[in-house]
Amino acid sequence: MLIGIDIGGTKCAVVQGDENGNILGKIRMDTGNVHDTLENIFSAVASFGPCEAIGVSCGGPLNEETGVIQSPPNLPGWDDIPITAMLRERFGVPAYLRNDANACALAEWRWGAGKGTKNMIFLTFGTGLGAGLILNGALYSGTNGNAGEAGHIRLMSTGPVGYGKAGSFEGFCSGGGIAQLGKSLAEKHLTQGGTLPYKTEAITAKLLADFARQGEPVAAETYRISGEKLGAGLSVLIDLLNPEAIVIGSIYARCEDLLRPHAAAVIGEEALEPSRQVCRLLPAALGESIGDKAALIVAAEGLRNEKLC
Repeated sequence: MLIGIDIGGTKCAVVQGDENGNILGKIRMDTGNVHDTLENIFSAVASFGPCEAIGVSCGGPLNEETGVIQSPPNLPGWDDIPITAMLRERFGVPAYLRNDANACALAEWRWGAGKGTKNMIFLTFGTGLGAGLILNGALYSGTNGNAGEAGHIRLMSTGPVGYGKAGSFEGFCSGGGIAQLGKSLAEKHLTQGGTLPYKTEAITAKLLADFARQGEPVAAETYRISGEKLGAGLSVLIDLLNPEAIVIGSIYARCEDLLRPHAAAVIGEEALEPSRQVCRLLPAALGESIGDKAALIVAAEGLRNEKLC
C-alpha cells in the first residue's frame, strides 16, 4: 500500500492507493500556515496505517534530490522544508518528492492522455503554471528537479503577475492570473461607462468562464487574451522540444472551449510547421483525480527505482 500527498496552494490531499493508481482512501484539507498544515498531513498519513512508501507532489521550486521544498510562490512560509526527511523520521518508510508538474506528467503519461507517447509535455494550468517533461521516454527533471518551470517565462513586459513576474506565462495562464486580468479589464470597462453583471471583487477564473460562455464581453475578452498567451507560450515549447503531445490540466481541461481556438490560432502563426504538425494539444484525461494519482505515482516510481538499484 502507498500514500500520496498532494500539496497545493489552497488545498492539500492525502490519499491511500496502489502502484496502479487506484485510490482507496482520501483526506482533504485546506492549505494554511506551514506548521498546522504539516501536522494535519502527518495526522492524515497516520490514520491510514502502515504503508510501503510515501510520495509528495508539490509546486516548485524544490529539490527533488534532497527532498526539500524551497519557498514556492504559491506556498508562503514554506521555506526550506525537508519534507521527505520529516516523513521518513516519523513513519519509518521511504519518502520521495516531485515537482507537481513532473508528478502529473508521469501520471498522465502512464495512465492518461499521454499514454503511448515518447515525447510529451504536461502543463498544470491551475493555481500556477508549471511543465513536466517526458523526453525520449523518460521524465526529464533537470539537475535538481527544477526543469520545466515554464510559468516563469516572461511573455510581455507588463501584465498580470505570476511566479513573482509581471507578464509571465503563469500570469496569463493560471487561475490567479486570469482573475487579475479579468479585474483589470473590468475596471477599464467600468471607467469607460460600461456595466457588468457581476462585481469586480467577485471575479474568479470560474466566474469569468461562466460569463464568457454567455457571451459577456469582458469575460470573453479575458479568455481570448489568456488563450492567445497560452498559444504564444506553447509555441516556444513546441519549437524547443518538438513533442508529440502537450497535455494540459485543471483550468484548460475545464475551459478548453474558451481557450483552445485562440491558442491554436497563435500556434499556427508562431510555431514551426514541421513541429506543430506532429504535436497534439490535449486536455488532461485524469480529470479532477490527477493530483491524487500524481502523488501516488511519486511513491510508486520512487519505490520501483529503489528496488532496481
